[in-house]
Amino acid sequence: MNKYSFKPQGVCSALITFESDGEIVKNIQFTRGCNGNTKGLSALADGMKVKDVIARLKGTDCGGRGTSCPDQLAKALEELIANN
Repeated sequence: MNKYSFKPQGVCSALITFESDGEIVKNIQFTRGCNGNTKGLSALADGMKVKDVIARLKGTDCGGRGTSCPDQLAKALEELIANN
């Protein structure tokens, strides 16, 4: 497993870190953001296939921002796929 960091845009979280072997995502952590929501999101996505997480979370909106912490996690995972 390799460790990755992603700087989200347009949300309260300042950083998303996670580990992945390219297929499975683990140990997802959000720096700042809505504590309970980000912990819940991290727990639910832990151990899932990267493509499944993207399919479930991409496009999730928070308060009309056009994005959200779940959407930003999906973007981070899309970037992981694009760079591998």
